Amino acid sequence: MARNLISSDLAIRSIKAGDPRTRLSDGDGLFLLLSDNGGSHGWRFDYRFGGKRKMLSLGTYPDTSLALARRKADEARRLLAEGINPSDQRKAAKAAQAETQQAEAREAQGLPPVSSFEAAAREWFEVKQGGWAPGYSEKIIARLENDVFPWIGRASVAAITPPQLLEVLRRIESRGVVETAHRALENCSQVFRYAIATGRTTANPARDLKDALKRPQPKHFPAITDPKRFGEFLRASDAYAATHVVRAALKLTPMLLLRPGELRAGEWSEIDLDAAVWTVPAKRMKRELREKLNGAPHLVPLPKQAVAVLRDLHDLTGRGPMVFRGERHHDRPMSENTINAALRAMGFSGDEATGHGFRATARTMLHERLGFSPDVIEAQLAHSVRDSLGRAYNRTEFIEQRRAMLQRWADYLDELRSGATVVPLRHRKA
Repeated sequence: MARNLISSDLAIRSIKAGDPRTRLSDGDGLFLLLSDNGGSHGWRFDYRFGGKRKMLSLGTYPDTSLALARRKADEARRLLAEGINPSDQRKAAKAAQAETQQAEAREAQGLPPVSSFEAAAREWFEVKQGGWAPGYSEKIIARLENDVFPWIGRASVAAITPPQLLEVLRRIESRGVVETAHRALENCSQVFRYAIATGRTTANPARDLKDALKRPQPKHFPAITDPKRFGEFLRASDAYAATHVVRAALKLTPMLLLRPGELRAGEWSEIDLDAAVWTVPAKRMKRELREKLNGAPHLVPLPKQAVAVLRDLHDLTGRGPMVFRGERHHDRPMSENTINAALRAMGFSGDEATGHGFRATARTMLHERLGFSPDVIEAQLAHSVRDSLGRAYNRTEFIEQRRAMLQRWADYLDELRSGATVVPLRHRKA
């Protein structure tokens, strides 16, 4: 087909406003669409692809000269000869350019690439954090930011291999925090599963790495389980020179089986001394966010010794909201370190006793020494235990059994405090 029918740029510049022609053909599909109002003329390339007629814009004259228009038309003809639609090629090029510009803009703002592991992880985190307690979500994002993102954060989520991820986890493991490495592995696996669901990748390189890591050693809070030593603690606690609030907390912490945070943040509105019950709201319990918001409260039957301690303390702090008010700020609870600091001052090291460890002390002695059912003990500890039918125990169940148990436990503490003879377990009746 004839080409180069337009003699020169001069022929185009000579076109006057009102020219009756609508186009000026250069042959083989390329033509100049003339403007009828004296504006810029537009270059067009007319072609057929897939049996359909199509049109491609090649720019406007004079910004796109005759020579440049011909080079663009030649490139379009070359693509057609290769079976490629020039229009699709242009759209792909524009999309790639837009992606490059977006990537440059994200980099300028300090953001990770769209296809990166970090981008997928942060999107996953935004989706999931609404169902987590604030403290839990803070730990997860901090773990990713400190231990994962610096090494594979900007890598394409689809290109990360199991050995690459394992190398990241080995770095964590080498610090001696094996449990953290396992938690990071689980978080990464969740991110990869999210990336699969959102079309970013097709594989989860974290899936088979669990057995490649060291097995974490279970850690338990140090706890006194020897009755004689526990009696020494109770006597030391009675003699410890502390404020009235701290002395009361030292008496109630081993008696009520509450976690330190559940106890120290207690409010008088939760306690009914006449009914001898403490109703701990769900929001302060160790639960998932959904249960914190909508779950049942935890009922703590109060033995008579606990009621006596609380009545005495009420004279001091009862005019405010907090049972164990802070020394400086009476509208806030005492510090979370108060009980452990008192234990250290009394000569009990962190390897022997902690405020949280008294729960383990009670769990052990209530079963081994006093013969109470593990089901009742676990209910008082507010653990979600399942029976043989898979039914989770309701935290309000066993209320009468728990009331009897806690009263016997408080009496037993008085016995140990007074130096009662401890019968070795092997001499106890079965």
